[in-house]
Amino acid sequence: MTVRAAVMRGPGQVEVAEFPRPALRPGEVLLRVLLSGVCGTDKHTWRGETKQYAGTAHERDLAYPLICGHENVGVVEEVGRVGALASDGRPLVPGDRVVPGANVACGRCHFCLAGAPYYFCEHLEDYGNSLGCAEPPHLFGGFAEHMVLLPGTPIFRVPEEVPDEVAVLTEPMSVTHGLDTARALLPGLGGAAFGESVAIVGAGPLGLCHLAKARLTGCGKLIAIDRLPSRLAFAEELGATLTLNAAETELEERIARVREHTGGLGADVVVDCSGVPETFPECLRLVRFGGIVVEAGAFVDLGAVPVNPAADICARNVCVLGVGGETARSYAPVLELMARNLSTLPLDRIVSHRFGLTAAAEALEVAQTNAAVKVAIDPTLE
Repeated sequence: MTVRAAVMRGPGQVEVAEFPRPALRPGEVLLRVLLSGVCGTDKHTWRGETKQYAGTAHERDLAYPLICGHENVGVVEEVGRVGALASDGRPLVPGDRVVPGANVACGRCHFCLAGAPYYFCEHLEDYGNSLGCAEPPHLFGGFAEHMVLLPGTPIFRVPEEVPDEVAVLTEPMSVTHGLDTARALLPGLGGAAFGESVAIVGAGPLGLCHLAKARLTGCGKLIAIDRLPSRLAFAEELGATLTLNAAETELEERIARVREHTGGLGADVVVDCSGVPETFPECLRLVRFGGIVVEAGAFVDLGAVPVNPAADICARNVCVLGVGGETARSYAPVLELMARNLSTLPLDRIVSHRFGLTAAAEALEVAQTNAAVKVAIDPTLE
């Protein structure tokens, strides 16, 4: 039996290939993929922007070929002979619908032993990124009919009421843990209680997930800034009280509009989800005195931008919080949060497009246009 997968051979090059169905090693799990979200990271890889984790012990340039896809929901089809446990401590069995964690930590380095978020790991491996497909068992990304989950992968059962198109958002929703940290930090910084105003710069899928999280956790004023009208329109459906098109406004106008919307102060929390470094200085100007900037979108190293630490950070007592990815402990609470709010927000409509494996190149292109909100690969489609 063979398994079909969309293989990225190089920048702008993807083709469907067949691989042998793997014989599982102890502790491995074979997942039948239901949906795999196209992440901003996949778009970077498609464009040849491949330097990840810059400045860390696991800084790397991705190597082609690889099977992208680390935002996955699927069904357990087979479990290796030693077995594997879900996050709730119960053994996984065929038929379980699950979301796997995007990363595999070593469990042995300083940060793993200290209980740090798993993306701190000095020997981290990432599905659809560092785990390529050149060597067996090949199937380490979700743009495939099946994928192999390695021992030590955090695996989470999906509540029965959560549809696939919502479950596939679990990984990007788990990246929103920066908002939880901001909630804890703001009172200590002498600021107002969290929940008054949050601005999202970059209303793509990650930004929309941050916006939904802020709405569901009690934020009153929600500001969304993007260059694509479709994303701003959906931000309004999720509860944005102010939307600004960056393609039609100047920086000073956006700063003035945000301050006007927040009583002359600026946003309590500004989350940068644009994926490009040029928006970071803008975020520092949008945030209020004593506020917090969460940088959640700069996963790929695209270069430096000028920042004045005296005027932009210190004089205004601004806290900058860097987020390097989702935390494993965020998955289960996020699944529960989404399950409780299926009727509150149109989470099931964030995935706007589905493409089969043979249309993976089209999926990656459409994901970067005004036509789409969130794009997913559905291996069952032709």
